[in-house]
Amino acid sequence: MSKLSHLAETLIGSEIVKLGNAINERIRNGEKIYNFTIGDFNPNIFPIPQELEACIIEAYKKHYTNYPAAEGILELRQAISTFIQEWEGLHFTPAEIQVGSGGRPLIYSLFKVIVDKGDKVIYGVPSWNNNHYVHLTDGEHCLVDCTPENNFMPTVADIKANIKGATLICLCTPQNPTGTTLSEDSLKQICDLIIQENNSRGENEKKLYLMFDQMYWTLTYGDTQHYNPIALNPAMKPYTIYIDGISKVFSATGVRVGWALGPENVIAKMKAILSHLGAWAPMAEQKAVAQYLPMKDAIADYLVNFKGAIEYRLQHIYEGIIALKAKGYSVDAVAPQAAIYLTIQLNLVGKKKADGTILATQSDVTSYILGEAKMAVVPFSAFGASATNPWYRLSVGTCVKEEIPEMLATLEAALEKLT
Repeated sequence: MSKLSHLAETLIGSEIVKLGNAINERIRNGEKIYNFTIGDFNPNIFPIPQELEACIIEAYKKHYTNYPAAEGILELRQAISTFIQEWEGLHFTPAEIQVGSGGRPLIYSLFKVIVDKGDKVIYGVPSWNNNHYVHLTDGEHCLVDCTPENNFMPTVADIKANIKGATLICLCTPQNPTGTTLSEDSLKQICDLIIQENNSRGENEKKLYLMFDQMYWTLTYGDTQHYNPIALNPAMKPYTIYIDGISKVFSATGVRVGWALGPENVIAKMKAILSHLGAWAPMAEQKAVAQYLPMKDAIADYLVNFKGAIEYRLQHIYEGIIALKAKGYSVDAVAPQAAIYLTIQLNLVGKKKADGTILATQSDVTSYILGEAKMAVVPFSAFGASATNPWYRLSVGTCVKEEIPEMLATLEAALEKLT
């Protein structure tokens, strides 16, 4: 075959999508699989809000099927401006808001606006897709290995040690894949570091920006709270770009409406890039979301039921894993804090199967759990972590709650067979 571009030859596709497709193929072939891979929802279990659905249908009936404005239709950006003011106390004008078809094109365009070839990008691992976006923009990877002791988040010390010469810091809280959050104090100190670093740079030097992915910010449980940079340090506004949208908060991953909030000059350049990509949210969906976001009572009611259903699944699976740990099995889990993810540990390398075969690698463990326990989870290696990392993301968006006891029993039976 003829040689393609360097990017094409070196690019790795989404490991999560690849794994999810393989699992779905096994399910289509009649195999019983407890599928916890994709960060998506089963619409039959978690439908979008009825009011939003009605607005979408009405928008199509009114024939809103033409091109939207490149930056997003004005009425949607106005609705987003009001929504974030009322719910988060953040003030962004429509000119500081860019609408896209979900978060991915917004993140890509942000990287293209800020990161030049060789620019240093700081991000923690595990984290969702930062490694791929750095590769797509020829940036310099500056990985921070995160630990369970720090909620799998980069620490202030991690950032401080790498901040010199950096162009972009990527934070996601609540975090995909871990379902954990960044504390108020840590985020405040990271913001202080960014301000100090930018103040030390010359007038003609490129500034350090923060990409703050808060796609899951409404999905917190128990005493967990979400904090955001500008609320903690208003001086961060010129340097912070938020990534947000309806995909997770309203179980609307396929509706494809996301938005970025940031400095007007950055947003304008993101608009220019997206105008060439055409990665806009569809006109009808934009009209519908503009109608739905002001429905504050309806949104509050939806979130109570939606969050309750997700938390039930996370908590019951967590308790089941901890019960298995108490029985002596080499498993563990982090108590659920936020998002739709549970972090679990399958520390089974070196264990021997019934046929005498040793689980020599973490990949062997993943295959064994899938084959024997019929449980599909995503290893943290798919999120940039080491191939030897024993931690996994378990996503509950397609979980049938009645199957949780059955799944845990099947997992225990698989663990029982190991020596």
